[in-house]
Amino acid sequence: MGEQPIFSTRAHVFQIDPNTKKNWVPTSKHAVTVSYFYDSTRNVYRIISLDGSKAIINSTITPNMTFTKTSQKFGQWADSRANTVYGLGFSSEHHLSKFAEKFQEFKEAARLAKEKSQEKMELTSTPSQESAGGDLQSPLTPESINGTDDERTPDVTQNSEPRAEPAQNALPFSHSAGDRTQGLSHASSAISKHWEAELATLKGNNAKLTAALLESTANVKQWKQQLAAYQEEAERLHKRVTELECVSSQANAVHSHKTELSQTVQELEETLKVKEEEIERLKQEIDNARELQEQRDSLTQKLQEVEIRNKDLEGQLSELEQRLEKSQSEQDAFRSNLKTLLEILDGKIFELTELRDNLAKLLECS
Repeated sequence: MGEQPIFSTRAHVFQIDPNTKKNWVPTSKHAVTVSYFYDSTRNVYRIISLDGSKAIINSTITPNMTFTKTSQKFGQWADSRANTVYGLGFSSEHHLSKFAEKFQEFKEAARLAKEKSQEKMELTSTPSQESAGGDLQSPLTPESINGTDDERTPDVTQNSEPRAEPAQNALPFSHSAGDRTQGLSHASSAISKHWEAELATLKGNNAKLTAALLESTANVKQWKQQLAAYQEEAERLHKRVTELECVSSQANAVHSHKTELSQTVQELEETLKVKEEEIERLKQEIDNARELQEQRDSLTQKLQEVEIRNKDLEGQLSELEQRLEKSQSEQDAFRSNLKTLLEILDGKIFELTELRDNLAKLLECS
């Protein structure tokens, strides 16, 4: 089934400076996802964190690991396999407590899994040793090859006494040497049959012994392989103990700088608070800028509408100007016509005046 994520959170990841063993070195520029994984194939728990495609945490949880809270929002643990100390900075104390609880839970699960695996190894090795020991002991005892004294004696008695009785019973009837020879031949044939049966039994036991020896040889080879594996495991554990001793010596140095680290963490928390306040202020400024942007968009839209109305009014104004010019030209034409008409009228009036004067003179003369 492979590895499955069983718990995830977000935090800033740090590692102890390998040179000074004092200062924290950030391995991520921002908060990243930190997850617990369970490998069902190997029955182990791991803490994994990726920054893009780079694995910045790959730590296998072991029963001897300890997660330490150094402040309200910061925790750390030492990984002897990676030869480093990991630190996590959380956004709240709740996230830190939740991560610490999961660490303790999976650490206990890792301890139980290790104990179960050891019990399985012991149960697997013990029956094989007992069965191999039984197979070696049973065929190699002298009693299994030749039989015990109690087993052999009755066979000889049963086979010899019945065969001896005819010879003893025959003695009263015949005292000749031929009868005694015949009785001895019967007894010798019975004894030979008995030893033939014993030989067949020995051959069967020999075959069983050969099979047992072959099986024991195979078991010895298997035990040698197991012994080599145990020796390799012992060497690995010895190296691990050496590494743990080195880590324990480093832990003293880490403990001596714990106060300094706590102070540094507090300073970082204060800086973080300042940054958070600045972020809030920037958010407010962004909101104000958005409102101004909305107002600007609204004014821009209104300005566009006004420009459209201005264009319409300009069109109407140009049309009115054209009409006014046309009206003025018509008025000028009317005035010129009226002036011409007045001039004609003045001429006619003058002529009428002369005509009246002439008529008046004529009347006076008459």
